Amino acid sequence: MNQSYKKSPWAWVPTLYFAQGLPYVAVMTIAVVMYKNLGMSNSDIAFYTGWLYLPWVIKPLWSPFVDLIKTKRFWIIAMQFLVAAGFAGVAFFIPTTFYLKATLAFFWLLAFSSATHDIAADGFYMLGLSSGDQAFFVGIRNTFYRLATIFGQGILVMLAGLLAEGKLIPSIKGNVPLAWSLIFFILAALFIGFSLYHSYILPKPLSDESKKMLSFTEMLRDFGHTFITFFQKKDVLLMFFFILTYRLGEAQLTKIAPPFLLDTLENGGLNMSTSTYGLIYGTLGVALLLLGGIVGGILISRHGLKRWIVPMALMINIPDVFYVVLAYYQPNVSIASVLVVLEQFGYGFGFTAYMLYLINIAEGEYKTAHYAIATGFMALGMMLPSMISGWIQEQLGYTLFFIWVCICTIPSILASMLVGKKLDPTYGKKVD
Repeated sequence: MNQSYKKSPWAWVPTLYFAQGLPYVAVMTIAVVMYKNLGMSNSDIAFYTGWLYLPWVIKPLWSPFVDLIKTKRFWIIAMQFLVAAGFAGVAFFIPTTFYLKATLAFFWLLAFSSATHDIAADGFYMLGLSSGDQAFFVGIRNTFYRLATIFGQGILVMLAGLLAEGKLIPSIKGNVPLAWSLIFFILAALFIGFSLYHSYILPKPLSDESKKMLSFTEMLRDFGHTFITFFQKKDVLLMFFFILTYRLGEAQLTKIAPPFLLDTLENGGLNMSTSTYGLIYGTLGVALLLLGGIVGGILISRHGLKRWIVPMALMINIPDVFYVVLAYYQPNVSIASVLVVLEQFGYGFGFTAYMLYLINIAEGEYKTAHYAIATGFMALGMMLPSMISGWIQEQLGYTLFFIWVCICTIPSILASMLVGKKLDPTYGKKVD
Protein backbone atom coordinates (compact mmCIF):
# COMPACT_ATOMS: atom_id res chain seq x y z
CA MET A 1 0.00 0.00 0.00
CA ASN A 2 1.64 3.23 -1.13
CA GLN A 3 1.83 6.47 0.80
CA SER A 4 -0.60 8.35 -1.46
CA TYR A 5 -3.30 5.75 -0.81
CA LYS A 6 -2.67 5.93 2.91
CA LYS A 7 -3.37 9.65 2.74
CA SER A 8 -6.49 9.38 0.57
CA PRO A 9 -9.58 10.66 2.45
CA TRP A 10 -11.55 7.77 0.98
CA ALA A 11 -9.31 5.41 2.97
CA TRP A 12 -10.10 6.91 6.37
CA VAL A 13 -13.07 9.34 6.39
CA PRO A 14 -15.75 6.61 5.96
CA THR A 15 -14.22 4.28 8.58
CA LEU A 16 -13.54 7.12 11.02
CA TYR A 17 -17.15 8.30 11.04
CA PHE A 18 -18.54 4.78 11.03
CA ALA A 19 -16.44 4.26 14.17
CA GLN A 20 -17.75 7.55 15.58
CA GLY A 21 -21.37 6.54 15.17
CA LEU A 22 -21.28 2.99 16.58
CA PRO A 23 -20.49 3.71 20.27
CA TYR A 24 -23.15 6.42 20.42
CA VAL A 25 -25.86 4.16 19.03
CA ALA A 26 -24.69 1.34 21.32
CA VAL A 27 -25.01 3.52 24.43
CA MET A 28 -28.21 5.35 23.43
CA THR A 29 -30.24 2.68 21.63
CA ILE A 30 -28.77 -0.82 21.69
CA ALA A 31 -28.49 -0.64 25.48
CA VAL A 32 -32.20 0.20 25.72
CA VAL A 33 -33.18 -2.87 23.68
CA MET A 34 -30.77 -5.11 25.58
CA TYR A 35 -32.04 -4.03 29.01
CA LYS A 36 -35.64 -4.48 27.84
CA ASN A 37 -34.82 -8.01 26.68
CA LEU A 38 -33.21 -8.68 30.08
CA GLY A 39 -36.42 -7.73 31.85
CA MET A 40 -35.78 -4.22 33.20
CA SER A 41 -38.68 -1.82 33.73
CA ASN A 42 -39.19 1.14 31.39
CA SER A 43 -38.59 3.65 34.18
CA ASP A 44 -35.23 2.07 35.08
CA ILE A 45 -34.19 1.80 31.44
CA ALA A 46 -35.00 5.45 30.71
CA PHE A 47 -33.40 6.73 33.92
CA TYR A 48 -30.13 4.81 33.71
CA THR A 49 -29.57 5.15 29.97
CA GLY A 50 -30.73 8.79 30.09
CA TRP A 51 -27.84 9.57 32.42
CA LEU A 52 -25.47 8.25 29.77
CA TYR A 53 -26.08 11.39 27.69
CA LEU A 54 -24.02 13.30 30.26
CA PRO A 55 -20.57 12.89 28.63
CA TRP A 56 -21.88 14.46 25.43
CA VAL A 57 -23.42 17.28 27.48
CA ILE A 58 -20.18 18.17 29.27
CA LYS A 59 -17.62 17.29 26.59
CA PRO A 60 -16.85 21.02 25.98
CA LEU A 61 -15.32 21.03 29.48
CA TRP A 62 -12.40 18.80 28.47
CA SER A 63 -12.22 19.56 24.73
CA PRO A 64 -9.35 22.07 25.30
CA PHE A 65 -7.22 19.28 26.79
CA VAL A 66 -7.71 17.17 23.65
CA ASP A 67 -6.46 20.16 21.70
CA LEU A 68 -3.43 20.74 23.92
CA ILE A 69 -2.23 17.27 24.88
CA LYS A 70 -0.75 14.94 22.26
CA THR A 71 -2.26 14.90 18.74
CA LYS A 72 -5.78 14.34 17.43
CA ARG A 73 -4.47 11.21 15.73
CA PHE A 74 -3.24 9.87 19.09
CA TRP A 75 -6.60 10.55 20.76
CA ILE A 76 -8.54 8.83 17.97
CA ILE A 77 -6.52 5.61 18.18
CA ALA A 78 -6.42 5.61 21.99
CA MET A 79 -10.17 6.17 22.32
CA GLN A 80 -10.94 3.39 19.87
CA PHE A 81 -8.91 1.00 22.04
CA LEU A 82 -10.85 2.21 25.10
CA VAL A 83 -14.15 1.75 23.28
CA ALA A 84 -13.07 -1.83 22.47
CA ALA A 85 -12.32 -2.38 26.18
CA GLY A 86 -15.72 -0.94 27.09
CA PHE A 87 -17.56 -3.26 24.70
CA ALA A 88 -15.57 -6.25 25.98
CA GLY A 89 -16.44 -5.32 29.57
CA VAL A 90 -20.16 -5.10 28.78
CA ALA A 91 -19.99 -8.45 26.96
CA PHE A 92 -18.21 -10.16 29.84
CA PHE A 93 -20.61 -9.02 32.57
CA ILE A 94 -23.99 -9.41 30.81
CA PRO A 95 -24.41 -13.05 31.91
CA THR A 96 -23.66 -12.25 35.58
CA THR A 97 -26.16 -11.73 38.40
CA PHE A 98 -24.88 -8.17 38.96
CA TYR A 99 -25.00 -7.30 35.25
CA LEU A 100 -26.74 -3.93 35.73
CA LYS A 101 -24.05 -2.23 37.84
CA ALA A 102 -21.20 -3.79 35.88
CA THR A 103 -22.53 -3.07 32.40
CA LEU A 104 -23.50 0.49 33.33
CA ALA A 105 -19.94 1.11 34.52
CA PHE A 106 -18.59 0.00 31.14
CA PHE A 107 -21.28 1.96 29.30
CA TRP A 108 -19.99 5.04 31.15
CA LEU A 109 -16.49 4.21 29.91
CA LEU A 110 -17.91 3.86 26.42
CA ALA A 111 -19.77 7.17 26.67
CA PHE A 112 -16.76 9.20 27.84
CA SER A 113 -14.45 7.52 25.34
CA SER A 114 -16.93 8.11 22.52
CA ALA A 115 -17.46 11.77 23.43
CA THR A 116 -13.68 12.31 23.51
CA HIS A 117 -13.36 10.47 20.19
CA ASP A 118 -15.96 12.87 18.71
CA ILE A 119 -13.84 15.87 19.71
CA ALA A 120 -10.65 14.38 18.26
CA ALA A 121 -12.24 13.04 15.06
CA ASP A 122 -13.99 16.31 14.19
CA GLY A 123 -10.77 18.23 14.87
CA PHE A 124 -8.71 15.78 12.81
CA TYR A 125 -11.20 16.07 9.94
CA MET A 126 -10.48 19.80 9.73
CA LEU A 127 -6.70 19.31 10.01
CA GLY A 128 -6.37 16.33 7.69
CA LEU A 129 -8.38 17.75 4.78
CA SER A 130 -8.22 20.87 2.68
CA SER A 131 -11.23 23.21 2.85
CA GLY A 132 -12.40 21.87 -0.52
CA ASP A 133 -12.16 18.25 0.63
CA GLN A 134 -13.93 19.14 3.87
CA ALA A 135 -16.90 20.40 1.89
CA PHE A 136 -16.81 17.41 -0.47
CA PHE A 137 -16.64 14.77 2.27
CA VAL A 138 -19.20 16.28 4.66
CA GLY A 139 -21.95 14.26 3.01
CA ILE A 140 -19.77 11.13 3.03
CA ARG A 141 -19.01 11.41 6.74
CA ASN A 142 -22.68 11.95 7.62
CA THR A 143 -23.72 8.99 5.47
CA PHE A 144 -21.28 6.61 7.15
CA TYR A 145 -22.30 7.89 10.58
CA ARG A 146 -25.89 6.98 9.73
CA LEU A 147 -24.80 3.63 8.28
CA ALA A 148 -23.25 2.93 11.68
CA THR A 149 -26.66 3.59 13.20
CA ILE A 150 -28.28 1.14 10.79
CA PHE A 151 -25.58 -1.44 11.52
CA GLY A 152 -25.91 -0.95 15.28
CA GLN A 153 -29.60 -0.64 16.04
CA GLY A 154 -30.63 -2.52 12.92
CA ILE A 155 -28.36 -5.37 11.89
CA LEU A 156 -26.80 -6.08 15.31
CA VAL A 157 -30.16 -5.95 17.10
CA MET A 158 -31.62 -8.29 14.46
CA LEU A 159 -28.63 -10.59 15.00
CA ALA A 160 -29.18 -10.57 18.77
CA GLY A 161 -32.81 -11.52 18.21
CA LEU A 162 -31.97 -14.33 15.82
CA LEU A 163 -29.35 -15.68 18.24
CA ALA A 164 -31.79 -15.61 21.17
CA GLU A 165 -34.42 -17.33 19.02
CA GLY A 166 -31.95 -20.12 18.20
CA LYS A 167 -32.15 -19.50 14.45
CA LEU A 168 -28.38 -19.10 14.04
CA ILE A 169 -26.96 -21.23 16.87
CA PRO A 170 -29.67 -23.63 18.10
CA SER A 171 -27.75 -24.47 21.29
CA ILE A 172 -28.23 -20.95 22.72
CA LYS A 173 -31.96 -20.69 22.00
CA GLY A 174 -33.65 -18.76 24.79
CA ASN A 175 -30.35 -17.66 26.32
CA VAL A 176 -30.86 -13.90 25.93
CA PRO A 177 -27.82 -12.84 28.05
CA LEU A 178 -25.46 -15.03 26.00
CA ALA A 179 -26.92 -13.71 22.73
CA TRP A 180 -26.27 -10.11 23.77
CA SER A 181 -22.85 -10.99 25.15
CA LEU A 182 -21.84 -12.29 21.72
CA ILE A 183 -23.04 -9.05 20.09
CA PHE A 184 -20.85 -6.93 22.34
CA PHE A 185 -17.84 -9.20 21.82
CA ILE A 186 -18.33 -8.61 18.07
CA LEU A 187 -18.29 -4.86 18.69
CA ALA A 188 -15.13 -5.16 20.81
CA ALA A 189 -13.35 -7.07 18.06
CA LEU A 190 -14.53 -4.54 15.48
CA PHE A 191 -13.04 -1.65 17.45
CA ILE A 192 -9.74 -3.38 17.97
CA GLY A 193 -9.69 -3.62 14.19
CA PHE A 194 -10.60 0.05 13.78
CA SER A 195 -7.83 1.13 16.12
CA LEU A 196 -5.19 -0.98 14.37
CA TYR A 197 -6.37 0.11 10.94
CA HIS A 198 -6.42 3.81 11.79
CA SER A 199 -3.01 3.62 13.47
CA TYR A 200 -1.72 2.65 10.04
CA ILE A 201 -3.98 4.51 7.59
CA LEU A 202 -4.58 7.93 9.19
CA PRO A 203 -2.37 10.63 7.67
CA LYS A 204 -0.03 12.70 9.82
CA PRO A 205 -0.78 16.32 8.93
CA LEU A 206 1.85 18.80 10.05
CA SER A 207 -0.82 20.91 11.73
CA ASP A 208 -1.79 17.98 13.99
CA GLU A 209 0.90 18.45 16.59
CA SER A 210 1.08 18.76 20.35
CA LYS A 211 0.53 22.36 21.32
CA LYS A 212 2.72 24.32 23.67
CA MET A 213 1.14 23.88 27.05
CA LEU A 214 -0.43 27.03 28.45
CA SER A 215 -0.15 27.87 32.11
CA PHE A 216 -3.15 26.99 34.24
CA THR A 217 -4.03 30.69 34.53
CA GLU A 218 -3.85 31.22 30.75
CA MET A 219 -5.92 28.12 30.07
CA LEU A 220 -8.55 29.14 32.62
CA ARG A 221 -8.69 32.66 31.16
CA ASP A 222 -9.13 31.47 27.56
CA PHE A 223 -11.60 28.80 28.61
CA GLY A 224 -13.69 31.28 30.58
CA HIS A 225 -13.67 33.84 27.76
CA THR A 226 -14.94 31.22 25.31
CA PHE A 227 -17.92 30.43 27.53
CA ILE A 228 -18.65 34.05 28.39
CA THR A 229 -18.80 35.08 24.74
CA PHE A 230 -21.22 32.22 24.03
CA PHE A 231 -23.65 33.50 26.65
CA GLN A 232 -23.31 37.03 25.29
CA LYS A 233 -24.80 36.12 21.92
CA LYS A 234 -27.75 38.07 20.59
CA ASP A 235 -31.20 36.83 21.69
CA VAL A 236 -29.54 34.34 24.03
CA LEU A 237 -32.75 33.48 25.94
CA LEU A 238 -34.60 32.67 22.72
CA MET A 239 -31.60 30.66 21.60
CA PHE A 240 -31.73 28.47 24.71
CA PHE A 241 -35.52 28.18 24.53
CA PHE A 242 -35.15 26.77 21.02
CA ILE A 243 -32.21 24.45 21.77
CA LEU A 244 -33.77 22.94 24.89
CA THR A 245 -37.34 22.52 23.60
CA TYR A 246 -36.98 21.65 19.90
CA ARG A 247 -36.80 17.91 20.73
CA LEU A 248 -38.72 17.98 24.02
CA GLY A 249 -41.31 15.54 22.72
CA GLU A 250 -38.92 13.54 20.56
CA ALA A 251 -36.47 13.05 23.47
CA GLN A 252 -39.16 11.19 25.40
CA LEU A 253 -40.54 9.34 22.39
CA THR A 254 -37.12 8.09 21.29
CA LYS A 255 -36.41 6.56 24.70
CA ILE A 256 -39.79 4.80 25.05
CA ALA A 257 -40.42 3.75 21.42
CA PRO A 258 -38.13 0.67 21.60
CA PRO A 259 -39.68 -0.73 24.83
CA PHE A 260 -43.16 0.00 23.43
CA LEU A 261 -42.52 -1.87 20.20
CA LEU A 262 -41.02 -4.82 22.11
CA ASP A 263 -43.51 -4.95 25.00
CA THR A 264 -46.33 -7.51 25.15
CA LEU A 265 -49.85 -6.76 23.95
CA GLU A 266 -51.09 -7.24 27.52
CA ASN A 267 -48.77 -4.47 28.68
CA GLY A 268 -49.94 -2.17 25.89
CA GLY A 269 -47.02 -2.77 23.51
CA LEU A 270 -46.87 -4.19 19.99
CA ASN A 271 -45.12 -7.47 20.88
CA MET A 272 -42.49 -7.27 18.12
CA SER A 273 -39.70 -9.79 18.23
CA THR A 274 -36.23 -8.35 18.69
CA SER A 275 -35.24 -9.30 15.13
CA THR A 276 -38.38 -7.68 13.67
CA TYR A 277 -37.71 -4.54 15.71
CA GLY A 278 -34.16 -4.44 14.36
CA LEU A 279 -35.46 -4.62 10.79
CA ILE A 280 -38.27 -2.07 11.10
CA TYR A 281 -37.03 0.51 13.59
CA GLY A 282 -33.29 0.02 13.36
CA THR A 283 -32.89 -0.53 9.61
CA LEU A 284 -35.85 0.74 7.58
CA GLY A 285 -36.58 3.50 10.08
CA VAL A 286 -33.01 4.80 10.10
CA ALA A 287 -32.85 4.59 6.30
CA LEU A 288 -35.93 6.84 6.11
CA LEU A 289 -34.42 9.11 8.75
CA LEU A 290 -31.34 9.48 6.55
CA LEU A 291 -33.53 10.17 3.51
CA GLY A 292 -35.45 12.81 5.47
CA GLY A 293 -32.19 14.54 6.33
CA ILE A 294 -31.07 14.54 2.70
CA VAL A 295 -34.38 15.99 1.49
CA GLY A 296 -34.30 18.60 4.26
CA GLY A 297 -30.78 19.67 3.33
CA ILE A 298 -31.72 20.05 -0.34
CA LEU A 299 -34.76 22.21 0.45
CA ILE A 300 -32.87 24.50 2.83
CA SER A 301 -30.08 24.93 0.28
CA ARG A 302 -32.67 26.11 -2.23
CA HIS A 303 -34.82 28.38 -0.09
CA GLY A 304 -32.91 29.10 3.13
CA LEU A 305 -33.45 28.09 6.77
CA LYS A 306 -35.89 30.92 7.49
CA ARG A 307 -38.45 29.54 5.04
CA TRP A 308 -38.21 25.94 6.26
CA ILE A 309 -37.65 26.14 10.02
CA VAL A 310 -41.36 26.12 10.95
CA PRO A 311 -42.38 23.41 8.44
CA MET A 312 -39.48 21.30 9.69
CA ALA A 313 -40.52 21.81 13.31
CA LEU A 314 -43.98 20.59 12.34
CA MET A 315 -42.52 17.57 10.53
CA ILE A 316 -40.39 16.46 13.47
CA ASN A 317 -43.29 16.82 15.91
CA ILE A 318 -46.66 16.10 14.29
CA PRO A 319 -45.81 12.48 13.31
CA ASP A 320 -45.52 11.72 17.03
CA VAL A 321 -49.30 11.29 16.89
CA PHE A 322 -48.66 8.06 14.96
CA TYR A 323 -47.59 6.48 18.24
CA VAL A 324 -50.89 7.45 19.83
CA VAL A 325 -52.60 5.50 17.04
CA LEU A 326 -50.25 2.56 17.47
CA ALA A 327 -50.77 2.41 21.24
CA TYR A 328 -54.55 2.75 21.02
CA TYR A 329 -55.24 0.28 18.19
CA GLN A 330 -52.19 -2.05 18.51
CA PRO A 331 -52.28 -2.86 14.78
CA ASN A 332 -50.43 -5.62 12.95
CA VAL A 333 -46.74 -5.40 12.04
CA SER A 334 -47.36 -4.13 8.49
CA ILE A 335 -49.36 -1.07 9.59
CA ALA A 336 -47.01 -0.43 12.49
CA SER A 337 -44.02 -0.56 10.15
CA VAL A 338 -45.45 2.11 7.86
CA LEU A 339 -46.21 4.50 10.73
CA VAL A 340 -42.84 3.92 12.43
CA VAL A 341 -40.78 4.63 9.31
CA LEU A 342 -42.89 7.69 8.44
CA GLU A 343 -42.25 9.11 11.92
CA GLN A 344 -38.53 8.49 11.41
CA PHE A 345 -38.61 10.30 8.07
CA GLY A 346 -40.20 13.30 9.78
CA TYR A 347 -37.53 13.18 12.49
CA GLY A 348 -34.71 13.21 9.94
CA PHE A 349 -36.36 15.96 7.92
CA GLY A 350 -37.00 18.20 10.92
CA PHE A 351 -33.64 17.58 12.56
CA THR A 352 -31.91 19.24 9.58
CA ALA A 353 -33.18 22.66 10.67
CA TYR A 354 -32.01 22.08 14.23
CA MET A 355 -28.43 21.26 13.25
CA LEU A 356 -28.18 24.17 10.81
CA TYR A 357 -29.42 26.54 13.50
CA LEU A 358 -26.65 25.33 15.83
CA ILE A 359 -24.10 26.06 13.09
CA ASN A 360 -25.66 29.49 12.63
CA ILE A 361 -25.38 30.51 16.29
CA ALA A 362 -21.79 29.22 16.45
CA GLU A 363 -20.60 31.70 13.81
CA GLY A 364 -17.90 34.05 15.06
CA GLU A 365 -14.43 34.10 16.58
CA TYR A 366 -14.79 30.84 18.57
CA LYS A 367 -16.78 28.90 16.00
CA THR A 368 -15.46 25.42 16.86
CA ALA A 369 -15.71 25.87 20.64
CA HIS A 370 -19.13 27.54 20.45
CA TYR A 371 -20.46 24.74 18.25
CA ALA A 372 -19.21 22.21 20.83
CA ILE A 373 -20.99 24.15 23.59
CA ALA A 374 -24.18 24.33 21.52
CA THR A 375 -24.15 20.57 20.90
CA GLY A 376 -23.59 20.07 24.62
CA PHE A 377 -26.82 21.93 25.36
CA MET A 378 -28.45 19.96 22.55
CA ALA A 379 -27.51 16.76 24.41
CA LEU A 380 -28.84 18.26 27.66
CA GLY A 381 -32.16 18.87 25.89
CA MET A 382 -32.28 15.12 25.18
CA MET A 383 -30.90 13.91 28.50
CA LEU A 384 -33.27 15.55 30.99
CA PRO A 385 -36.61 14.66 29.33
CA SER A 386 -35.44 11.13 28.48
CA MET A 387 -34.46 10.38 32.08
CA ILE A 388 -38.00 10.88 33.40
CA SER A 389 -39.83 9.53 30.34
CA GLY A 390 -39.93 5.95 31.67
CA TRP A 391 -41.48 7.01 34.97
CA ILE A 392 -44.08 9.15 33.16
CA GLN A 393 -44.94 6.25 30.85
CA GLU A 394 -45.41 3.84 33.75
CA GLN A 395 -47.73 6.32 35.48
CA LEU A 396 -49.84 7.02 32.38
CA GLY A 397 -49.63 3.87 30.24
CA TYR A 398 -48.50 3.93 26.63
CA THR A 399 -51.50 5.67 25.03
CA LEU A 400 -51.70 8.59 27.48
CA PHE A 401 -47.89 8.85 27.48
CA PHE A 402 -47.80 9.37 23.72
CA ILE A 403 -50.56 11.98 24.04
CA TRP A 404 -48.34 13.70 26.62
CA VAL A 405 -45.46 13.57 24.13
CA CYS A 406 -47.66 15.33 21.55
CA ILE A 407 -48.47 18.07 24.10
CA CYS A 408 -44.72 18.49 24.71
CA THR A 409 -44.22 19.36 21.04
CA ILE A 410 -46.04 22.70 21.42
CA PRO A 411 -43.03 24.61 22.87
CA SER A 412 -40.90 23.34 20.00
CA ILE A 413 -43.26 24.69 17.36
CA LEU A 414 -43.59 28.01 19.21
CA ALA A 415 -39.80 28.33 19.52
CA SER A 416 -39.32 27.70 15.80
CA MET A 417 -41.83 30.44 14.97
CA LEU A 418 -40.01 32.94 17.19
CA VAL A 419 -36.56 31.97 15.87
CA GLY A 420 -37.78 32.08 12.27
CA LYS A 421 -38.60 35.79 12.62
CA LYS A 422 -34.99 36.52 13.61
CA LEU A 423 -33.20 34.57 10.87
CA ASP A 424 -31.51 36.08 7.84
CA PRO A 425 -33.60 35.03 4.79
CA THR A 426 -30.42 34.16 2.87
CA TYR A 427 -28.88 31.92 5.56
CA GLY A 428 -28.49 28.36 4.35
CA LYS A 429 -29.11 29.17 0.69
CA LYS A 430 -26.64 27.74 -1.74
CA VAL A 431 -24.79 30.48 -3.61
CA ASP A 432 -24.76 29.80 -7.36
